[in-house]
Amino acid sequence: MAPIGFIGLGIMGSPMARNLRRAGYEVIVHNRSRAAVEALLAEGATDGRSPRGVAESAETVITMLPDSPDVREVVLGGNGVLQGVRPRSILIDMSTISPLVTKEIAAAVEARGSTMIDAPVSGGEKGAIEGTLSIMIGGPEAVVAKVRPIFEALGKNIVRIGEVGAGQVAKACNQIVVAVTIQAVSEALTLARKAGVDPARVREALLGGFAQSRILDAHGQRILDRNFAPGFRVRLHQKDLGIALDTGKATGTPLLATSLVHEVFGALRAQGMEDLDHSAIARFVERQAGLEGI
Repeated sequence: MAPIGFIGLGIMGSPMARNLRRAGYEVIVHNRSRAAVEALLAEGATDGRSPRGVAESAETVITMLPDSPDVREVVLGGNGVLQGVRPRSILIDMSTISPLVTKEIAAAVEARGSTMIDAPVSGGEKGAIEGTLSIMIGGPEAVVAKVRPIFEALGKNIVRIGEVGAGQVAKACNQIVVAVTIQAVSEALTLARKAGVDPARVREALLGGFAQSRILDAHGQRILDRNFAPGFRVRLHQKDLGIALDTGKATGTPLLATSLVHEVFGALRAQGMEDLDHSAIARFVERQAGLEGI
């Protein structure tokens, strides 16, 4: 099994790299902060020391980074992946970034005789830890088939959407559905409270009907438990909705509900809650309803 490079060891990246180790791969890692690297080294990973160093040591390199500028810098920067990439190497970007930036980076990678695949994921920290992520892939069919065993070590629902950039469009669609549904769940449970009805029983009833969803199940329980420790941070989801809105503008697609929730995330950030879980939308709705502190 050829070594795999892995750059970006955050909430999602670290467990994903661990799952590749458990699947039997040698994993060569790099991260901006050293603590995450040291933790993986203690578990048998190899230190790539820089993005270029990772690319020089592995024909397949995965990036899992916060935003478009981060991926651009790691791949195209002075000591970046492109400086060490081998001909016929494969770069798999599993970050959530702009489809336009994805195509820009893919063109630069292709000019070096290599291939880029965009493969953003859904499933949060829990899915990353359990290896049950949903993976949305854009890239050449033959190359995607070649690296499918890597995806199978990381996720369960693995779908090639289309050519490069298509995975990022699918992820933007995913983030719209997740954000708007969290908003709906937050409003429903807040309405129950304000009406003097037990929100836990309302959630229980809704889970047995047409309103049932994974978000009502998981994030509804988070809201009831007042557990807003980050699984997926407010600031990152706002960034993702910004990508969706930019894509909507470029394609002439009205995204009214997306715009609303994007503004709600902005309000949460202004109130110092940018690093809470995105289910903290409930706190905004509760404050607007006069339930602050409950």
